Amino acid sequence: MGKTTLTANLGAGFAARGQKVLLIDLDAQASLTISFFTQSEWTADLLPNRTVKHWFDGIGTDGALDTPADLVSSPPRVHDKLARSSGRLDLIAAHRDLTDVETALAAELLSDPAGFSLLHGRLREALTHKDFAEYDTVLIDCAPNFGLIAKNAVAASDLLLIPTKPDYLSTNGIDSLGLKIRTFIEEYNQYSAVPVERPAAAVVFTMVQNQNGSPIDAQRSVISRIEAREVPTFSTTIRDSKAVYGPRPSTACP
Repeated sequence: MGKTTLTANLGAGFAARGQKVLLIDLDAQASLTISFFTQSEWTADLLPNRTVKHWFDGIGTDGALDTPADLVSSPPRVHDKLARSSGRLDLIAAHRDLTDVETALAAELLSDPAGFSLLHGRLREALTHKDFAEYDTVLIDCAPNFGLIAKNAVAASDLLLIPTKPDYLSTNGIDSLGLKIRTFIEEYNQYSAVPVERPAAAVVFTMVQNQNGSPIDAQRSVISRIEAREVPTFSTTIRDSKAVYGPRPSTACP
């Protein structure tokens, strides 16, 4: 819960501190994209040919891109804010039809299981391209499922952040997600000539309600229970704030 908000604010924060940051939006809802671009900018300037869908569309075809670097866009308002800084924030936008792309790629995988590492390792391979060497940090916002495109993100990542509200229902799926990740990495390494390590993962507690500088008792109990299970967690929590988690305004926010 709060994954897109966390991704957007981490990216902006790193860029404000002088880092060169690339954001990749792999969620068809495109919440990350429209956090930095207006709806009209996304529709007119990005959807025609500058989204991550256009890169996935080319997999296995003569028109495949060696790198999705040509799809990178710089949000103008963020660029203006960082004009006096050495930092930079760029984004590869999402597309509404990413779910259709995932369905097509999954069907391709069923017909040719030997293509497992090709389809699941493409993002990892692309991010090693020299065109991306200037970035200090790449943050990937995934859809709330564990499909083929999300697995591309896992294979490409060094660290998985799991934003979680500290309540029973929100934390209930942590163990299941960990098992899915482990199973996927084992399967990936069966097919790939270049095995990958299981990326480290850690929980970030979000929407925390503080009282006297500490989480309220009900949330503190949940946090303590997760920590007692030796699940890696960040000691820093993200407090519940209507300014952060309220509805996004109609104009894009830097």
